[in-house]
Amino acid sequence: MTKDERFVIVASSLGTVFEWYDFYLYGSLAAIIGAQFFSAYPPATRDIFALLAFAAGFLVRPFGAIVFGRVGDLVGRKYTFLVTIVIMGLSTFLVGLLPNAATIGIAAPIILITLRLLQGLALGGEYGGAATYVAEHAPPGRRGYYTSFIQTTATLGLFLSLIVILFTRTIVGEQDFAAWGWRIPFLVSILLLAISVVIRLKLNESPIFQKMKEEGKGSKAPLTESFGNWSNAKIVLLALLGGVMGQGVVWYTGQFYALFFLQSILKVDGYTSNLLIAWSLLLGTGFFIVFGVLSDKIGRKPIIMAGCLIAALTFFPIFRMISSNANPALEKAIETVKVQVVADPKGCGDLFNPVGTRVFTAPCDTARAFLASSSVKYETVAGPAGSPVKISINGKEVPYTNAATSNAPTLAALQEAGYPKAADAGIVKMTHPFDIFRPQVAAIIGLLFVLVIFVTMVYGPIAAMLVELFPTRIRYTSMSLPYHIGNGWFGGLLPATAFAIVASTGDIYAGLWYPIIFAVATFIIGMIWLPETKDVDITK
Repeated sequence: MTKDERFVIVASSLGTVFEWYDFYLYGSLAAIIGAQFFSAYPPATRDIFALLAFAAGFLVRPFGAIVFGRVGDLVGRKYTFLVTIVIMGLSTFLVGLLPNAATIGIAAPIILITLRLLQGLALGGEYGGAATYVAEHAPPGRRGYYTSFIQTTATLGLFLSLIVILFTRTIVGEQDFAAWGWRIPFLVSILLLAISVVIRLKLNESPIFQKMKEEGKGSKAPLTESFGNWSNAKIVLLALLGGVMGQGVVWYTGQFYALFFLQSILKVDGYTSNLLIAWSLLLGTGFFIVFGVLSDKIGRKPIIMAGCLIAALTFFPIFRMISSNANPALEKAIETVKVQVVADPKGCGDLFNPVGTRVFTAPCDTARAFLASSSVKYETVAGPAGSPVKISINGKEVPYTNAATSNAPTLAALQEAGYPKAADAGIVKMTHPFDIFRPQVAAIIGLLFVLVIFVTMVYGPIAAMLVELFPTRIRYTSMSLPYHIGNGWFGGLLPATAFAIVASTGDIYAGLWYPIIFAVATFIIGMIWLPETKDVDITK
């Protein structure tokens, strides 16, 4: 690798790390942001609004891919992803300066959501530009290796955001962090932006794109050629369903749902959960490059398909082992305590609530929602017509009146039967960042590391594959859309949808069916129709 090639990779990767850092800050601090900007609402409602604002960034990513992909194919790769990083960095910095709702009222959440949408649009244009730019500088036979550095950026960005948050929390203390310290990680982004812009200004345009422009072979209508022409549109669809869809759900399960599972279902404290994930990322990130190099030798398709299949086959046992190590009392209670909601079927609705905006009022629904949020495994049993709702715990009936205080006797009965209290001594807890050598902690990090390995298998070679599927004149546009639909929609909505499935079924593991089904679908479609691309000439 020449000095110039190393500079191209460092400049593209470093900027993308900073973009992902900006993007993940919001997700990591959603609860605090909800309290700051949606304080006019009850705690549960403000958390819902905070998560909806976070989801909005995922939903607009494909639109950013279309807008900036078109510009990238018309104007050039360098200038397009220079624009995206400026938008991303300024939006994040402004969140750190934005007065809260107590100061400027309804304007605060409106401006916050606007900035969040700008973040999503910018990220939609960033990845395709960085991956395309690096791939078009890579020599034949090494595109998997070169682009694998871009693939490390999302994990490194998440890791960097977690470290900055943990460091700031430690320095200022939890009380001050919740009051004003949360702004510091957002404000730090202006320094990262300055570094990225200075470095990227030194880059030259992609040689393949420059040659195409000089020869007058560029596209005048990238959107029409990409999506209005079936010969290319079918490749876009195949890239999504036979590659990125499965990659997206495996990635988000291994990093984001694993964090959600630890905190919301296993009731591990936020400090410990973030450290456990951070250590697994630190140990596993190098494997993005390992599988990128391997894809140059044996192909992109075998590694991505193997990652989807292995993940689908092992998610259930791995998450069960995480439960048994992180909260053994909860795992035992799930296996030994039989909980039933006995109710008239006519009074029970569905609990599917992927965006968290539904308000349940029927006793049957509120009882089941309470049990799901308490990580209790339950089943719904039909009672006599018109009968009141009852909760049965190991055959002992606990009346449920749906009153505001009615959860207390249910919770007491559950704990008496074996379900742990919130501060149970058996729940994993780390006292400092290097408290990793106790068997309980080491075992969990090991299991999370395995999930990260699955992520590196599916994500390491995907950039090279997407670049190689499309011609130069429409490459930026064509590859960006399936990538951001697969990751922004199928992946980004995974945690909320998976928990909605948990609430609907009464099984804390049922949410895993979401990534398993899509990973298996990608494996089948990809094995049958997805072409191998590693030897494709991308100069055309």
